[in-house]
Amino acid sequence: MREEIESVRALLAESERPLFITGAGVSTGAGLPTYRGIGGLYEGKNTEDGMPIEEALSGTMMREQPDITWKYLWEIAEACRGVSPGPSHQVIAEIARAKPHTWVLTQNVDGLHAESGVANLIEIHGRAADLVCTGCSAHYEGGDRLFVGECQRPAPPVCAGCGEVLRPVVVLFGEELLEAEVRKYDDLMTSGIDLVFSVGTSSLFPYIQMPVALACQSGVPSVEINTGRTDISALVTHRLEMGCDEALEAIWGGE
Repeated sequence: MREEIESVRALLAESERPLFITGAGVSTGAGLPTYRGIGGLYEGKNTEDGMPIEEALSGTMMREQPDITWKYLWEIAEACRGVSPGPSHQVIAEIARAKPHTWVLTQNVDGLHAESGVANLIEIHGRAADLVCTGCSAHYEGGDRLFVGECQRPAPPVCAGCGEVLRPVVVLFGEELLEAEVRKYDDLMTSGIDLVFSVGTSSLFPYIQMPVALACQSGVPSVEINTGRTDISALVTHRLEMGCDEALEAIWGGE
């Protein structure tokens, strides 16, 4: 493994335009559970409302019964409250400062890459702390609003202007990706990335697999950091079967 880490370190040292594709694994060091809890709250079982979490957190449920969707959004918000960027976020931010053309494509909605100072960021599934009114489309930034006044749980938060229910600016189950983030993603795909990292993601979505597949086709080196195998494991140039924090600190710090 040490030899593999050294090879990846050398690739990163030479890279000018690296891309980091990140999933829930990068946030475990910050104290967040992996995807399902922000979902692990519900792994392997239905919610107390007798439905899978995917149904409770779907676009259809938000439209038809927002009180159910918000019931579980509140639980997720409480699990995330007060969390700060962890070691993986900090290392990636350091790399981005040293290499200004670094990009981060994340599936996470926790906003921790932005908080760590990453400039070139695609939050492909949105950011949970940002809210939009389902009636007048007014935007509210910052999760603190969820914990004061009329926005306390368990009721869905409402718009101060029109009184309609607010929702987070995230992609719920069954919804399309956010248009603004898709435009950035499309631009990224033609920007000349010279090294691709897949970090802490199960790589289930085609748009998460695609940068690695394109790198493989074009001879661009790629690295997977994951404790388990995924659909892209056979494609990457280097694979580090280890935790995200440990791997990134070893690659960048060289200890």
